[in-house]
Amino acid sequence: MAVRRIILANNPILRKKSKKVKHFGEALQVLIDDMVETMRAANGAGLAAPQVGVLERVIVVQLPEDEEDPQSGQLFALCNPQIVRADGEEQGEEGCLCLPGFVGDVKRATSVTVKAQDRRGKKVRIKAEGFLARAFQHEVDHLDGILYIDRVESPDKIQRIVPPEEVERETVEIKAAL
Repeated sequence: MAVRRIILANNPILRKKSKKVKHFGEALQVLIDDMVETMRAANGAGLAAPQVGVLERVIVVQLPEDEEDPQSGQLFALCNPQIVRADGEEQGEEGCLCLPGFVGDVKRATSVTVKAQDRRGKKVRIKAEGFLARAFQHEVDHLDGILYIDRVESPDKIQRIVPPEEVERETVEIKAAL
């Protein structure tokens, strides 16, 4: 396993639509393992393949452990995920590993059903609520070239959470472009 470089929001790869996974061989297994390692190293809750420069429909999600949430701590590695049902709506704060140092308020469904394939190609269906539902929606958006900042109602709903001196220069340039 290896930690891959996470590309930043100004990279045009993040605006492209990802291709469906058709081969579930060794290269895919390496990609998934690397994505999990990368997500964990960056203290993220999810990661989509485009965020490491790979235009394939692959996401990994793992929420921090929470005794009140039975799905927390569980690792999801999904290929070709589709949100087939979405219910409810709530405004909530989101951040992204591609836009470090910033968060924004985004409306998302409160519960979703995701149809996908696991890392071996087996069909799976997952029902998720709360933060897990939000994470799935966020990562599936990445597969379609959509960033959370596209779903923020206005630029003033994006806030800096890290002092400027601690943010990489590229990130400051991204904020200026918003």
